Amino acid sequence: MKKIIVPIDFSEYSDYALETAAILAKKNNAEILALHMLEISDAILTKNDNEMKMETVFFLKLAEKRFNEFLEKDYLEGVNITPIVKHFKVFSEVNDVAKEHNADLIVMGSHGSSGLKEFFVGSNTEKVVRHAEIPVLVTKHNPILTDFENIAFACDFSEEAIEPYLRASRMFESLGSKMHLVYVNLPSESFKSSAEMESKVVSFLKKANGNLDKLDTVKYVADYTVEKGILNFANVIGADLIAVATHGRKGLAHFFEGSISEDIANHSMLPVMSFKM
Repeated sequence: MKKIIVPIDFSEYSDYALETAAILAKKNNAEILALHMLEISDAILTKNDNEMKMETVFFLKLAEKRFNEFLEKDYLEGVNITPIVKHFKVFSEVNDVAKEHNADLIVMGSHGSSGLKEFFVGSNTEKVVRHAEIPVLVTKHNPILTDFENIAFACDFSEEAIEPYLRASRMFESLGSKMHLVYVNLPSESFKSSAEMESKVVSFLKKANGNLDKLDTVKYVADYTVEKGILNFANVIGADLIAVATHGRKGLAHFFEGSISEDIANHSMLPVMSFKM
């Protein structure tokens, strides 16, 4: 983990994300790319070229000044931080910035009070998560624990989840974290017997890296919904973070076979990290 992107909108939530990123950066000797998307109103864009250029420069300088003031944080002392200001507030383009700078992680803050159901749907964070090709870590409050010693990785053990699983394994291994895999068995048409679940997991691990040592870390949970099963499991193991695989542009309602609502994040006070399938 060498480069971490933090989109900044000057809210307390982006402050939480920035502090979380600072802790991770110090542990990994990483650089923070603090990204502010400057919104240019339609009124300015409809003016003639000279007027538009003058006003754009004015607002750009104003944003840079406010940005620099926002970055004057004690917790950033000793952190290599690069401010980036983009002219247009198109959050789907955060992935373009990530690719341009070869970033490893995006860290964003969320509205803890309203929950991620409101925060993701139709929001800037949803656009980032859906388009990001690298992991996105979403925090809901100021960082209390960022050691991430225990990770609950929710998986349906399908073939398309292999790549997210391998990327998550590499990342959490580099952080010194223990990743606990969880399969949620539902009382529906997708119900599987113990033998069927174990067979699916064995096949998954063999295809992933041929390493069955992880078999002991897989837990099978029975619950009425996938999100409830994951949250209960995370609580039992004392998880510091919930990791999930997402289909990206299909949205957070399609983490697994069938569907799972944004309630995972909405009802969890833990940070949530997504890995795109």
